[in-house]
Parts: sequence; structure tokens; C-alpha cells
Amino acid sequence: MSFSAAPVAEDSYARLARTLDSTRLKRDEPIAPYTTFKIGGPADLYYEADSADDLAAAVVAARQARIPYFVLGLGANILVGDRGFRGLVIRNGAKHFRFSDDGKLWVESGAVMADIIPQAVERGWSGLEHYVGIPSTIGGAVWQNLHFLSPAPERERTMFVAEVFDRCELLTEKDERKVVDRDYMKFGYDTCILHFTKDIVTWAEFQLTKGNTGDMHRIIQENLSWRGSRHPWLQFHPSAGSIFKKIEGVGAGRLVDQCGLKGFRHGDAQISHIHANIMVNLGHATAKDVRELISIAQKAVQEKFGHKLEPEIGFIGEFDATGV
Repeated sequence: MSFSAAPVAEDSYARLARTLDSTRLKRDEPIAPYTTFKIGGPADLYYEADSADDLAAAVVAARQARIPYFVLGLGANILVGDRGFRGLVIRNGAKHFRFSDDGKLWVESGAVMADIIPQAVERGWSGLEHYVGIPSTIGGAVWQNLHFLSPAPERERTMFVAEVFDRCELLTEKDERKVVDRDYMKFGYDTCILHFTKDIVTWAEFQLTKGNTGDMHRIIQENLSWRGSRHPWLQFHPSAGSIFKKIEGVGAGRLVDQCGLKGFRHGDAQISHIHANIMVNLGHATAKDVRELISIAQKAVQEKFGHKLEPEIGFIGEFDATGV
């Protein structure tokens, strides 16, 4: 997916400022620091929503003002163009949550999974600990049906967040707010119905089960160790996660590796030495560097194996005209 548009007109900005908290509405805000890749130019307008209601109000205000918008969570799985975003970036900072005595977790979509997991474990509720170490908000977890090969030591199956998902509230394309269940979401591998609509999750509810706190801590430690040995650490090598979509039975990363591209560098973007389906920012990588590196990998795999690699990350905003 990609988003781009003409610069925001002054009258549209004024209309937006009258609707939202103008003290939180910024102009020309750099977006790179809000992404896991640490790449990308400024957004014409930037607003941080602090509740589910505030998030819905910001989206509706942008729609009514006819301003292109993008809802940003932790900024994983995306590449923002070097020329930034012509419109409004709404950062989802809605993080309120509550646990019920029956194991129900109600949580706003901007809450970070890494913050919610310890809260669940502390209360003895199991179901989310498998996803520790994966950078994601709750909204992002629902959007991509967050998954991980767990638990250790067997790691016999992929566990999906859909397994504990109960329901969520959506802000629809018609600006209506409605609560939907698991069947409605049509969860799949890396996907759900939200990939085919403009609906936005405002909050979600999960059904957790009573678990042994010691076992959950063991799973957390083993998963962090297992993931850390197979993925570059974001603190040192910013990335967007897997670049290419999964190729069943083959593996996109394996194909890139077999082309001898693991560790290949273009500008300050590099195919990771640890995982060939992850590209890292060595410090000053541009979106253009990454796009061109993607093209290099695609061409090599196509020529050697005949497979067409398709990016799974989102391309957001405006890219250099000479980029791929």
C-alpha cells in the first residue's frame, strides 16, 4: 500500500485545527523517529490521539476536511518516503486498558503489546505472552493477525492472536462505530478484513485464560532468546521487519540468501547478515536506498529461481521521483 497527495491547503488545515486539540496538531513533523526503520520525511500535519474517541474524532475530521490521512502505530512494517507525507499522520496513542475477573482484556488500539503482556502475566492471564519481542500495537496486532512460532521447546505450530481475539470496535468508512466479532474479521496469515476496507480498530477485547505465571515467564524468556538469535536488534539495526511476503514451501529470505545477498549493502541500507528477508538501516539509510535494494533482491531472485518477490511492507507517502 502507498499513500500520497498534494500539500494540505491552508483552509483544510484551519478546519482541522478547529475540530481537534490545536496544541497537539503539528506542522512539518519528521516521521522517521516514529518508525522502527528510522527512515522518512516530514508529514504536512501530525496529530497524536490519546484515546479511542480521540482517534475516531481525528479520522472523521480528516475525512470531512478531505485531507489524506494515515494512522500510525509503532511504525513497524512500513517505509515512509524521503519526501514525507502530504496530509495528516495520526499517531495512535490510545493506550487505556482494563482486565475483567473472567479474563477479558479490553484495550485501546494504540496500546503497545510489549506494555500489555507484563500486565497480563502479572495478573496470571495467559494468551499474549507468545508475542513478546514483536514490535506492535494492539491495532497492528489485529490488522496483521500477529503470530509467532511458539511455545518452546517444540515450536510445532504458529500461534495467532486471532486465537484469543473476541471482538473489537471499528470506525467504518462511513464514520460509524460498530462492534464486530472474530468471524467478521476473516483472519488469515498476515491478514484480516481490514486489508480490504478503510475501517480502523479503535479498541479490541481478548479472552485470556488462567495460566501459571512461572510458565509464562519461561515462554517469554525463551521466545526473546529465540527471536533475538534470528532477527537483528532494533536498538542497533533499525528495520521494518520482513520485507517480502512469504512464499509457501520456499521462503523469501532463503531465496535471497541463496542469491548470495545476505549482508549486501546499498547506500546505508543492508540485507541483514542474520536474516535475509530483513533489511536494516546502518545509520543514514534513505527510502530510496531501501527501494533500490528491494529491486536488486527482486531481480536476483527472479533471474536465478523464477520467483517474483512481493513486498509485504507498506510504502507510505512520497518517494523520490528517481526511486524504484
